[in-house]
Amino acid sequence: MKKLVQLLFSAVLFSLVATVASAQTNLYVNPAFDDIARDHDKIAIIPFKTDIQLRPKQREKVTDEDLYDMEMNESLGLQEGMYSWFLKRKKRGKLRIEVQEPRRTNAILSEQGIDYDNIENQLPENLAEILGVDAVIMGTFSTDKPMSEGASVALGVLFGAWGSTNGAEVNMSVNNGTDGELLWNYNKRITGSYGSTPEDLINVLMRKASRRLAYTKSENH
Repeated sequence: MKKLVQLLFSAVLFSLVATVASAQTNLYVNPAFDDIARDHDKIAIIPFKTDIQLRPKQREKVTDEDLYDMEMNESLGLQEGMYSWFLKRKKRGKLRIEVQEPRRTNAILSEQGIDYDNIENQLPENLAEILGVDAVIMGTFSTDKPMSEGASVALGVLFGAWGSTNGAEVNMSVNNGTDGELLWNYNKRITGSYGSTPEDLINVLMRKASRRLAYTKSENH
């Protein structure tokens, strides 16, 4: 039984490595990022704008309201997944800044009338001022299959087993809080299977990109 588990783990790991190797990646790092980041103490993660691209036959069985809820849940799942990723590095002593808890971030935004529907219309420097942070992480996410547990279960009932995800694309940025300047942008397209939760996806995405993120110290991922 132990050997079987080890074989399964190796197969999954190989799948992840092969997926990452074949993915399309674009990374931009502002030449002044390291210098600017030295003055940063806290950052916030803004909910990602999400697009779930269901197949036509799948879309027929999903109402607009249900799809909207799925995309919102996916957005919050990615936000929490990113927060969890940072927390793990913080515990290891590999992160030198604080990350605002998503629940607090979303509550403050809600008080200011900012929500999932209008988040893309906000300037990063305005969001940073409202949240009281030095920089914000923002992004968009597109996928063929939702990863959040609620959406996956609900659609699984309608369509049966999902199988491997066909594709996902994440575009995330770090913007300076004082002037909104773009400090870091990471765009990655993944095809194949990369895991079953938002946290799995974040772990795959940040495996190499984090080495160029000024807030993290060098480590073996």
